[in-house]
Amino acid sequence: MMAVLGAIAGFFGGLALGAFVLDRPIRRTRSPRTAYAVLEAIIGIWGLLCIWLLPAAGRSLAPLLGPEPAPALLWAASFGLPTLILLPATAAMGGTLTALERMVREARHGSRVTAAVYGANTAGAVAGTLVSTFALLPALGFSVTLACLAGMNALCALGALMLGVRNTEMPLQAVQRSERMALESRLTLTLLATGVLGIGFEVLVVRLAAQVLQDTIYTFAGLLAAYLLGTAAGSLAWQRAGNRVDDASLGLLLAGTALTCLLTALFMPSIARVTDSLLAWGVVGELAVAAALFLAPSAAMGALFGLLAERVREQRGSLGWAVGVNSIGAAMAPMLAAILIIPALGAWTALIAVALGYLLLIPLRRAALMWSALPATFAVILLLLPHPSLTRVPGGGALLAVREGPMVTASVVDDASGARYLEVNGRFRMGGTSSARSDYRQAVLPLLLHPAPHHALFLGIGTGATLAGGAQVPGLSVHGVELSKEVVELLPWFADPTLKGPAPRITVADARRHVAADSRHYDVIVADLFHPALDGSGALYTTEHFAAIRNRLAPEGVFCQWLPLYQLDLPSLRAIVRSFLEVYPAGSAWLNHYSVRTPMLALIGPRGGGGPDLDTLDQRLAESSIASMARQIGFETDMDLLGQYLGGSRALSAFAGSGPRNTDDRPFVTFDANRNVKALSEPPWKLLLAVIQVMQPDPAELLPLSIRDALGPRLLAYWRARDRFLEAGATLPGDPRGAALITAAAPGLLNAVRLSPEFEPAYRPLIAMARSLMASDPAAATHLLHEIEKAAPSRIEARELLAHQGRR
Repeated sequence: MMAVLGAIAGFFGGLALGAFVLDRPIRRTRSPRTAYAVLEAIIGIWGLLCIWLLPAAGRSLAPLLGPEPAPALLWAASFGLPTLILLPATAAMGGTLTALERMVREARHGSRVTAAVYGANTAGAVAGTLVSTFALLPALGFSVTLACLAGMNALCALGALMLGVRNTEMPLQAVQRSERMALESRLTLTLLATGVLGIGFEVLVVRLAAQVLQDTIYTFAGLLAAYLLGTAAGSLAWQRAGNRVDDASLGLLLAGTALTCLLTALFMPSIARVTDSLLAWGVVGELAVAAALFLAPSAAMGALFGLLAERVREQRGSLGWAVGVNSIGAAMAPMLAAILIIPALGAWTALIAVALGYLLLIPLRRAALMWSALPATFAVILLLLPHPSLTRVPGGGALLAVREGPMVTASVVDDASGARYLEVNGRFRMGGTSSARSDYRQAVLPLLLHPAPHHALFLGIGTGATLAGGAQVPGLSVHGVELSKEVVELLPWFADPTLKGPAPRITVADARRHVAADSRHYDVIVADLFHPALDGSGALYTTEHFAAIRNRLAPEGVFCQWLPLYQLDLPSLRAIVRSFLEVYPAGSAWLNHYSVRTPMLALIGPRGGGGPDLDTLDQRLAESSIASMARQIGFETDMDLLGQYLGGSRALSAFAGSGPRNTDDRPFVTFDANRNVKALSEPPWKLLLAVIQVMQPDPAELLPLSIRDALGPRLLAYWRARDRFLEAGATLPGDPRGAALITAAAPGLLNAVRLSPEFEPAYRPLIAMARSLMASDPAAATHLLHEIEKAAPSRIEARELLAHQGRR
């Protein structure tokens, strides 16, 4: 979000500079077609240079800022860097509209065309947004897309030179007289304010839409396209209507814009309630929501700018001043919204403030003021209503806490069972009290695979349980990095009072930037589960990021990337694995637990190659301080830990196959967002089963030669039992309880135990089932115990229970 805001501000800042600086030379030139062609050529050439310049600038920024820059410095850099990098192209764009307007005006022999030129140009922006995001970028990547767009600039330049109308020079004296006329201060203020309000409205709606839509790269593209489409339609409609450029018309449009902004605020909660049914239509559904949010307000804004631009054109003889002043306001809007308005008012209330801002611009004329009565009354009513929440609360649950910031809205939600969850942007669950054991395992598994970790870095902390779990490892210093300050503020809601020791250190920062800027080295780096469809998350799975993490590892360091199999599709998983293996060729895959509801895969990458030191592992598990901690989360023996192993580099390579990697230039995962979103509606175990069916673990890749013969057959049996256990869990019908659960689950558990009597995740539930049946159905209990004894004759628990049953 910060990058988006910085790019918007930088774009409009350059546009304003170009509009002011180039306005007079373009109006004075004898050939506006030549001026336009030169500007298009500059844009195209700079676009080609950006193929190299943008990545280089991104790489240089993080070391310059350092791992923990002051917030003011970070915001300044986030807004300043895009402005500087884009400036030559955006400044040239600021002059193209003036040149186009003069070319068309001369072709129309001086008729009023300002709003039409702006509307047509903005309609082209709609096409550019959609074609780039939905077609060019997924197929070609960023560099080739930039080259294609540079080619479009070249075609525009040639078209202006070859296909333009015969130039008819404007009378210079008329232009000079226009330039001598003073621009009214109210007109300047109105243009500036409408720039702030219009882009401020866009930022606020995008911020709110992140809580009701899927928040993928396609979500933002659809919202931007809807905003631009409405602006273009409003400009063209105003031009076609031929309305007068007077205060009454200005008052009408200002009041209409305010009213449509208020309607968006009113219907936002209702749109949120019907969004799920619309999202079943995929991208089409998101575009429909974007149109509902943006078309009416942006159409009013487009008509309003058309009127204001025409008034400036009549006074100064050019469109450039209007574009410049309006763009200055637009450049100011993202920072004002993010730093001041959202923290002070909240995004929803800020929409009402935007509407009131439009009303304050209405001229003090009776005819114009009459239009303000309805939206002003409407705004007062909305302010008196309870503030709506877009966070979804389950039936019987409660919303315990909310923190709203410029980037995210973080919430603590309690469900009917008493479990507490952390939700970000109202849709994405980032853990909770019910998953604490799993979260601890996310930390402990990679830490046990390192022979002697002293320093660990956790990228993404969610509820803080993984970080807290790592902090319990004796002699380990842990450091967490979390993107959202709002998430960190809610961590006390999930604190475990039984855990001892000082609170771990947490830095609020972007994980990629922090890793690139940090100069320290870590024994273990653990990257949390990042929902791959979320806009920005795909960048945390790229080859470049994995390589940056490798540079932060100590010589024997280990990197662990957790992957949410219940939020991924198969092509994205394979692309991530390919990217991981390119940086960590000795990588391996491990499971977190044997749940088929939220299956998680760990990619373990040692910096120096080689697998875990099993002698060291046995020694560490024998230490009392580590043993007590590991026992609580199910790691009592080395078999419990090694049983999580899915495969080494050969198995991973065979699973991944050939195909695209996920890189910064061609972020496959980012543009695979729609399929990853669909994966959320699939059975959560679908991808897990696909993985275990294809990936065949080989003890030779894990075990040293000295113990391979003794431990290898046991591990193979354990892995086969594990896979059978997972397959049985996936086939359980519905959510059975009590006797129905025993009837449905016992056959699969017995099959797993027959394959490996050591497989505790199946054996222990069977013994528990038999105990529960002893009182209610002794005959069924006896039958089940006999089956357990036959499946695992080397185990004595079933035999002892049968003896006890006989004595009763």
